[in-house]
Amino acid sequence: MTLRLDRLRLFLHDLATLVDEQPGEPQLLARGAALLGELVRQDDWLPEECAQPRPERYSQYLLHADARQRFSVVSFVWGPGQATPVHDHRTWGLIGMLRGAELAQGFARAPDGRLWPEGAPMRLEPGQVEAVSPQVGDIHQVSNAYADRTSISIHVYGGNIGAIRRATYTEAGREQTFISGYTNRHLPNLWDLSQETATP
Repeated sequence: MTLRLDRLRLFLHDLATLVDEQPGEPQLLARGAALLGELVRQDDWLPEECAQPRPERYSQYLLHADARQRFSVVSFVWGPGQATPVHDHRTWGLIGMLRGAELAQGFARAPDGRLWPEGAPMRLEPGQVEAVSPQVGDIHQVSNAYADRTSISIHVYGGNIGAIRRATYTEAGREQTFISGYTNRHLPNLWDLSQETATP
């Protein structure tokens, strides 16, 4: 199967154009969700090296970081049964499901500062997109919906998410700061068009 990196390049172009327009966050999330939904409706573009699970924890592969760190695009690869701790993002984000399924449980603060699950977990299936941000809800826990297979979601954030100081949370609501970094040491080469444009 030919890898359709052109789909990812088009998404990056359209997302950069959207960010350049500087719309308000509601418009950015709505229009960005439509772009991401279009990308994750096709499963023929993600490089294989950015789709590999690890046995010890979920993987977070950087696919692209804007040169001015206005946004980043990441593939999250969930091994069977893997999950994040309860955490926040401190910027806007979009999550699009590519393969498998995942569960996202939102949390809200009680008056005493403790965290409580807010509503039922949201299940994301391939092609579906959800949003997070400090304005619409920023604290959640994400897990692979399957105990016997890998799931992959594509995340877009309003900054270089691997470098943003964020927090995980205890049930009592206490914060532990962290910077996630990325699993991969090298970016996939999205820009070599020689094989795609070569003539026989």
